[in-house]
Amino acid sequence: MGFGYEKQLKRMLWPYLGGALLLIVMPAMATLVIAFTRYTTLGRPVWVGWGNFRQIWGSEYIGLAFFNSLFFVALAVPLRVGSAFFFALLLRHRAGFFGVYRTAVYLPTIIPEAAYALIWLWIFNPVYGPLNLMLGWLGVPAPVWLADPLWARLAMVILSVFQMGEGFVILLVGLQTVPANLYEAAGIDGATQGQKFRWITLPLLTPWLLVLVFRDLLASLQNTFAPSYILTYGGPYYATTFVPLVVYEVAFDFFDFGTAAAVLVVTYLFIGGVIGVILWGTGLIGGGDDV
Repeated sequence: MGFGYEKQLKRMLWPYLGGALLLIVMPAMATLVIAFTRYTTLGRPVWVGWGNFRQIWGSEYIGLAFFNSLFFVALAVPLRVGSAFFFALLLRHRAGFFGVYRTAVYLPTIIPEAAYALIWLWIFNPVYGPLNLMLGWLGVPAPVWLADPLWARLAMVILSVFQMGEGFVILLVGLQTVPANLYEAAGIDGATQGQKFRWITLPLLTPWLLVLVFRDLLASLQNTFAPSYILTYGGPYYATTFVPLVVYEVAFDFFDFGTAAAVLVVTYLFIGGVIGVILWGTGLIGGGDDV
């Protein structure tokens, strides 16, 4: 029975594996090859070796896009994962109106990206936007969100934090898997709520948090295209020009697909390096047999 079940499971996985090969692996390999060519879709690709990468190194515009993306990721990823963890801890019980609150946390995640960006374009409006009106009622100076370079970058971070629904659901499930008897035993031993969190909840949820960090490192870069395109189109003064917007402009405005592919390769190599450093720092790789 077990062997037959395994064969049936393998047959069910073939469509997924075929789709992954067709839609992920093959485009990724094609991008890697195109990155070493000069390709404008008007003729055959011409091999240029490291020429596209040298062009990236010497481009101040592309360098600024990498800086903006790094600034965004450094703020957005910890804030989004931390917020998802906080709300998962807050709403893990199944009492009262907690189901409504959970829905409210998850709702921004299912809104289409273009509609979500347009909503925030209204929220950040300096004249009649609800955010500045609320700050005015509180007596707090209201910034011109999308007209100032620093505030525009922070605005992109703020709107991304509210899209924490998927991480919230994952951590909510993770909290449900923590055995209740561990908390009961710790309570009998006199542990406080803080000690239970420090020695039970956090260690058991660390793998889930790491998975979310790795996912958000990839998703954050991809999800910056719609907000930066719709809200500011990279402005003001290129403050919200992120890597996806540069790839779009280089590829579809200048038809330089080789340079655009090279930018993608550098981006994902950098993300892979960051993930490797996190894995090494947490002892998940290179830490010996005792990890």
